[in-house]
Amino acid sequence: MERKTEYIDSSDGSTHLYVQIWNPDGPPRAVLQIAHGMVEFIDRYDRFARVLAGDGILVAGNDHLGHGESVESKEDWGFFAEKNGNRCVVEDMRSVQCMLREHYPSVPHFILGHSMGSFLVRQYLHTYPEDHFAGAIILGTGMQPAWHVATGSLMAKIIRAVRGPRHRSKFLTKLSLGSNNKYFKPNRTPCDWLTRDEAIVDLYCADERNRFKFTASAFADMFEGMKTLNSKKNLKRMDTHTPILIASGGDDPVGSMGKAAPAYGRQLEALGFQDVTVKLYPGARHELVNETNHHEIDADIMAFIIQHTD
Repeated sequence: MERKTEYIDSSDGSTHLYVQIWNPDGPPRAVLQIAHGMVEFIDRYDRFARVLAGDGILVAGNDHLGHGESVESKEDWGFFAEKNGNRCVVEDMRSVQCMLREHYPSVPHFILGHSMGSFLVRQYLHTYPEDHFAGAIILGTGMQPAWHVATGSLMAKIIRAVRGPRHRSKFLTKLSLGSNNKYFKPNRTPCDWLTRDEAIVDLYCADERNRFKFTASAFADMFEGMKTLNSKKNLKRMDTHTPILIASGGDDPVGSMGKAAPAYGRQLEALGFQDVTVKLYPGARHELVNETNHHEIDADIMAFIIQHTD
């Protein structure tokens, strides 16, 4: 396996997008693009990507704008773009996908999104249904009510207007993430909700690339993107022939403690999707690929890819 780094131009017009690629030994049997979550970075998927590359899957993904190395300085962590930040993030994912398809036009292409990345992948599927993925993998997603998303969007826009786009609001952070750890009291760290693997939690907490707060502008952008997922017009644009794997921890607060994944599966089936698989892992928390049972989860994701490759 060979791991390499590339930089491509972001759609924001100024940032160089950091892209990681894990190449298998020999020609890939399939390509998987990863969209990482909020307040993390693509290198955190190294273990998982190496497992897939070892079985012939090329894995690639970028740091989203405002994350990891896709910034001009650390002051940009938690900030997407001056204008249309959510659109820029989705367009960057499309740029990576186009690059991958240019290099590997004759193999099946899959896309995986975790947490915030799952919402971005869901947006991608209705924005570019013509890309016809061989499969989409949705990890750690939620089914927030439309009123909740609209309220978050309104509050973020008000705070952005009053305090400025780069203001880091404790209120918005608590609104978005503040209740996640309450299910795991007494709490050892502020991030117990991520995974049962305490070593992973400690590494996360120790890395400055995971410790920034989102800006008011990024919250407004993120909520605007999530609002598109409640549009019936957008939902009907998706390619219903795309196989979908939805996976969640039974103790994932973002996934309503196991309730969101089946609800999303039912939504897709009602839209006409015929190949929808829902996997729940009892006791697992938010970051499935970093969970204590990650070997089981790796195998299930690999089986889904191979099934829809063959």
